[in-house]
Amino acid sequence: MTVTIPVLDLSSFRNGNALEQALFVEGIGNAFRETGFVIIKNHGVPKTLVQDFYAASKAFFELPLAIKKQYEIPGLAGQRGYTSFGKEKAKGSEVPDLKEFFQIGQTVRDNDPIKEKYPANVVTTALPIFSQLGEALYASFEQTGAILLRAIALFLELEEDYFEDKIHNGNSILRAIHYPPITQEPSSAVRAEQHEDINLITLLVGASAGGLEVLTMQNEWLPIIPGEDEIVVNVGDMLQRLTNNYLKSTTHRVVNPPREEWHLPRLSIPFFLHPRMEMDLTCLDNCVSDDNPIQYESITAIEYLEERLREIGLRK
Repeated sequence: MTVTIPVLDLSSFRNGNALEQALFVEGIGNAFRETGFVIIKNHGVPKTLVQDFYAASKAFFELPLAIKKQYEIPGLAGQRGYTSFGKEKAKGSEVPDLKEFFQIGQTVRDNDPIKEKYPANVVTTALPIFSQLGEALYASFEQTGAILLRAIALFLELEEDYFEDKIHNGNSILRAIHYPPITQEPSSAVRAEQHEDINLITLLVGASAGGLEVLTMQNEWLPIIPGEDEIVVNVGDMLQRLTNNYLKSTTHRVVNPPREEWHLPRLSIPFFLHPRMEMDLTCLDNCVSDDNPIQYESITAIEYLEERLREIGLRK
């Protein structure tokens, strides 16, 4: 059986008639049941903003290491600012991933007391445009992610606004990842070892080079190559946990390019959509049955995040 990642048009859910909306809901739900991944077009994230942030990211990672390390803040477990090369590894892996990255988190703009729980974003004074564009892209991804979660709620036969209060001022992360050129025989054949994401859903806009692969239910690695102006969206472990494995958080990785392309770096910009820290990830009642008994103990989003950060080497 040939496995493909479906391509869905978000405008059919945002602006379509009842039938078009229902077909989108069914499409994204079935994709998340079968492969855990979907490709979305007409997603609403401005192309120019994406291009500008890619350019600013490239400029940031080209800065001297001594300058970049000014933005690496001890004690934040990589949740804000810069994380230098070789710090993060996949859960269960002994070999660090071949990457460095920068993370931008939530900016609370209302009187929500959760503001006190979040560290401030790290402003790149050496390249202010990088921080400015990052905050703008964060907000755009957050809007698109909220719309996708409305469709997922409907597929799960919940109220359409089920996730709304749970993601308002959520603990989401925008991550700019730089995979430097490979200059010697690597200890692993992958730039990012196989892993699953921690959050509810991940939105990934393009990449400067290929390499993303997903492990299918047939235990085969399938390359994911979105078209221009399309984003890849996948289920994270929190959503899998909430739905008692009804929606699949699928293993994926970033493989090294062919040797003749080792000199090429790779940039990637994922947005990890997290809920508020206090969200209860107890399995939904309508995802528990005699055929699918409850698979997970109750846990809050922040408890689960902290557990996973320790597993991947960011939290000591």
